[in-house]
Order: sequence, then C-alpha cells, then structure tokens
Amino acid sequence: MSLLAHAHQQPEGAGEEPPDTGAARPPAEDRHRLTAPQGLAALSLDAMASVAYGPESIVLVLAAAGAHGLGFTLPVTFAIAALLAVLVASYRQVIAAFPDGGGSYAVAKRHLGRRTSLVTAASLVLDYVLNVAVSVTAGVAALTSAFPSLYADRLWICLAVLALVTGVNLRGIVESAKWFMVPTAVFVGSILTMIVAGLLRDAPASTEAAAGHASVLAGNATSVGALLLLKAFAAGCSALTGVEAVANAVPAFRAPAQRRAQRTEVALGGLLGVMLTGLAVLIGRFHLQPAEGVTVLAQLADASLGHNWAFYVVQFATVVLLALAANTSFGGLPVLMALLARDNYLPHVFALKADRQVHRHGVLALAAVSALLLVFSGGDVNTLVPLFAIGVFVGFTICQVGMVRHWRRERSAGRRGKALLNGFGALLTGVSAVVVTATKFEEGAWLIVLALPLLVLAFEAVHRSYGRIGERLGLGRVPEPPRRCHSVVVVPVSSLSRLTSKALTAAVSLGDEVVAVTAVQPDAEGARAAESLRRDWELWNPGVDLVELPAPTRALGRPIVAYVQELTDRHPDNRVTVLIPEVEPAHVWQRLLQNQRGAVVAHAVRRDTDAVICRLRFRIGAEPARGAATGR
Repeated sequence: MSLLAHAHQQPEGAGEEPPDTGAARPPAEDRHRLTAPQGLAALSLDAMASVAYGPESIVLVLAAAGAHGLGFTLPVTFAIAALLAVLVASYRQVIAAFPDGGGSYAVAKRHLGRRTSLVTAASLVLDYVLNVAVSVTAGVAALTSAFPSLYADRLWICLAVLALVTGVNLRGIVESAKWFMVPTAVFVGSILTMIVAGLLRDAPASTEAAAGHASVLAGNATSVGALLLLKAFAAGCSALTGVEAVANAVPAFRAPAQRRAQRTEVALGGLLGVMLTGLAVLIGRFHLQPAEGVTVLAQLADASLGHNWAFYVVQFATVVLLALAANTSFGGLPVLMALLARDNYLPHVFALKADRQVHRHGVLALAAVSALLLVFSGGDVNTLVPLFAIGVFVGFTICQVGMVRHWRRERSAGRRGKALLNGFGALLTGVSAVVVTATKFEEGAWLIVLALPLLVLAFEAVHRSYGRIGERLGLGRVPEPPRRCHSVVVVPVSSLSRLTSKALTAAVSLGDEVVAVTAVQPDAEGARAAESLRRDWELWNPGVDLVELPAPTRALGRPIVAYVQELTDRHPDNRVTVLIPEVEPAHVWQRLLQNQRGAVVAHAVRRDTDAVICRLRFRIGAEPARGAATGR
C-alpha cells in the first residue's frame, strides 16, 4: 500500500503502545530502554549544565546595582529554586497523567485545545533545537577559553561535536546514556565537592582566576528595585531549561516507566536545586564580583578548591557536560516529533522507529537544523543565548495552566491544593516569559516571536494536507469491494537478451495482455537500431507484439507515457502495468556502469500516469539465470 494510504491511520512503526501499566515488555525491547540512573544521564544534561550559566546570568543583571545588588543573589536564587520545586511537582503529575510522553504538548492537547497544543509543541521544538546549538557552542567556548589557539576553528569544532553526539544517539538512547553517565557523575560530583569545600572556608583559597580581569560592576550603580529583581529572576530562570525533558520521554524508560520517570524527575530537581542554591551561597560568602573573560563558576572553583588540579577538573567537566548537554534534545525532541506525526501535524516518517527504539529521522532532522544554526552563528554562543529560554517558558506556562484545568476536571483528593500549586507556577513562568521576551527582544528574541506562529502554521498546513489525502482515499469509510479488471502489461525493451526473456515471462504471468514497446530515435542510427530489433523480434517470435514508439525529442520516458495514456483513454477500465527490466550488478561499484534508463522511465510514468510500476531485477552473480521482480 502507498504511504499516502496511511494518512489518517496510526503510521506503521510509530510505537503505538498502550499507556504503561507496569507490565513487563519483551526483554529484547526493554533492553533498549532507560533505567532511572540512565534517564538522569541521558535527559538531564541540559538542566545540569545550566548551573554553568544560570547563576552567572543572575549576577550579571544584579551587577547593574553594584556590590549592593549582588547581595540579592541568594534571595533571587531561592525564588528560582521554589519555582523549580513547583515545576518538578507539576511534571511529576504530568508523567502520571500522560504516560505516553509529550509533556506540555500532551497536557495542552487534552485540556486547552488543538491550537494551544500546537503553540506548545512549536515552543518546545524551538527550545530543543536552540538547546543543541547553545550547549555545543557554550562547551566549545569553554574549551577555546582554555586553549585560545583553537578559537579560529570553533565552528568546525562545534560541527564535529554535533556529529559525535548525533552518531551516539543514532545507536540508541540507552547507548547514549551509557556514554554520558560518567561525564554527568564527574560534573555533579565536582560541583558538590566545590560547594562543600567552599562552605568550609572563611576566605577564598585563591583569586588567581580573576586576576587581571576587569570587574563588570556598574560604576554608576542603579538602585535595587522590583524591575531589576524581576529581570534577575527571569535571567536566572535559564537554569530551569531541560526540567521538562523527562516528562516528554516517558516511553523511553523501562517498565514501570511512570515510576522510573518520576524518580528521575525528582532526582533531577533535587540535584539542580542543591547546586543552584549552593553556588548562590558561595557567591555571597566570597563576595564574588563578575569579571570580563572569566566565568562565575571558574571563580567559585578557584575560591573553593584553589588554583590547582581540582580547579582544572571542574573546568574540564564543565566543558564536557556543556558539549554533551545537547543530548537532552536528542532524547526528547524525536519523541515529541513522533507524537506530532501520529497526530498528522508532521510527516509520518518522524514516527518510525529503528531497531534500537530510535526515532532516526527525528534525530537526523534535529542535527541538520542545529548544524544550520551553528553555521549561522559562526559558533558564537552569544548570538544564540538570547533566544534560548523563551520557548521553554511558553511551554512551562501552558503546561501549568493545562494542569489547573486537569485538576478541576479530576475528582481526586487534594486536587485544590494541586491546582493552586500549578496556578502559582503558571503565574511565575508566565511573568518570566514576558520579561525575558521584552528585555531580549532587540537582541534576537524577535526571531522566536516570529518563528513560533510560522511553525504553528506549518503544523496546520501538514494537518490539512493529510486531511485532504484522507478525504480522497475515503479513510474511515467502508470501500467498495474489489473487482477484477482487464490487465495490460507494457514492457519497454531496447534489445534482445535473457533480461528481455525474463521480463516477458514475468509480464505474461502478471497480465491478460502483454505489449512490448521500444522508443525509436529520429535519426539514421535510430532507424537502423529499430530495423535490427524488428528483424530479430520476428525471428524470435515470442508471441508478444512489439510496438515502435516515435521519440522526436529523444526522451526515453515521454513516448512510453504517451502510449500508457492512450491505452488508459481508450479503455478506462483497464489496469495498466509498466514492467521495467533492469540489471542488478554483482558489486555496488558496478552500478556506476548502468545507464539508468529504468529509473528515468519509472520516474516519468509515476509522475504523469496512474499506471502500476513493476521493476524486475535480473541479478548478475554466481547464478546468472536467477531473476527477481519487485512491484512498486
């Protein structure tokens, strides 16, 4: 059946499995799914790595108010940690309510309507794609800061890192999780060790990292007002990107998938909250001031551990994790794209899975778009960061509002408290989305504001196309019973050979009537070739008529297309099949020796007629008499 015939059906291989009830899956299938520790490594890299730039975003905003403004770093971080707790609690409920994955998209689709769900999906798609580009460029930026000689080649390094992460993910999400567990553990262990060591110190162990770097504290400090604190809060919320990734990829976990995903979500929130709060405490404890050319995290590592091997371990772990944080998108976006494809908002090819539970087409599409962004930005992280957090805040807000409606419809115990919690979270993330968009609009946020509706329109266009296809195919209605038609098989030939004999044998077996056709070129050489073929055909006498088709433009396909159209017009009830004989060489390199006549004819017939195309393969090898016919 043609792929178009599946327009409104569940696409084959789309992973249509019922909600996870904890029942064991087949061992071979479950082996390629995630445990909770593997899920933490595969899906939390974005959130974990954000501690490298989240606290710094807060400090840079508060630096406008001078040293006094930096004193508000801890209260702002506490507010972000509180929002993190709300989001973790909310997404834990999302995992339970929507075990097929999809996160914010699934919530909006059920409770807020189709159009709102598409806005959510578009925001998540943009966030996932930008996460890949930002993570790769940030990691490479940290690398080139340590090795300045690599700065000129940063774009090629970015593309190489992207190719590496893509290759790992094409092997399966479990394989990628195994690769990323060690870097994640080293990074988390380094940050926690740094926090504990810093809390045990009364003064910085070293300030060498910031030596010679100019402070970025404002000379004419502004006052600390509500707007400044709101900007700092919104900037620091960039550390929350990636919190939703676990809820989007619930089907990727081993059974019982819901419980494993919930544990992973709680572990992610707990670790992220501890690290953000601990770093904020150290910033106040050491009276750290942001400096040009050195990161806040580097200064904290210097102050807590000293300028020694431990300092470089923290920096190296940060470089690796930032570079690999793109894996969150590779784990979450292909699953989201599969859900959109099952709902007919993306081509159905994105719902197909490979043998390792990999949505390969989604992985490749994400890699391709991310590569374009890297080329567009030239590998510069500052070009991409202003666009990063907006999409995820839109998704957060819609998800929280959807969960409020979910609890209003549910009759479970404690629903009012849960609804209040989600409503409060929606208010906080909604305000953050507005503030980030307003403050970053001229720095590139306008691209996201423009891209969101365009992506929604693209989803709608795909959906309408599938609707028209389904209507033409009569999907959902009982079709008329099949009936037998008179079958005419047309076989293009150019000479006599065993291939010609095999083709006519197959054609006689397939149809009620068989016609061999040959295109005659409009020159003396073409006339001689046609005369030779006609004479040989009469001597051979296969019992099949040979029809000569004039080819005034020397085109191979047009004469055959015109003949097929003539047959169809003359007998509309006939079923015309064009059987194209082709040689299948013994070695791949020998395909370069073929003239591709069969492909040209097949393309022309498929484009301009409704005839069935059958391409017969005559294999050249140890058994030259063997042939194979492939219907398409």
